[in-house]
Amino acid sequence: MIRVSYFARYRELLGRDGETLAWDPALGSLRALRAQLVARGEPWARTLGQANLLCARNQDLCGLDEPLEDGDDIAFFPPVTGG
Repeated sequence: MIRVSYFARYRELLGRDGETLAWDPALGSLRALRAQLVARGEPWARTLGQANLLCARNQDLCGLDEPLEDGDDIAFFPPVTGG
């Protein structure tokens, strides 16, 4: 199983704070997971298809080429600005 969490604006746009997905060995990276979620159509494509989204694997910031393993905890969130 993979636990996927959506934070901040993404949670609002997708109407959920997260979900649990069955492990699929074809999901070799975060990029593949994101592609699977974007393929759901709107609002997934508009929200998670953004080039500047941030992601984390097991609470560590990472890029979309990060490999996935069964039991991972994944988070997607929009870029944060401060001032």
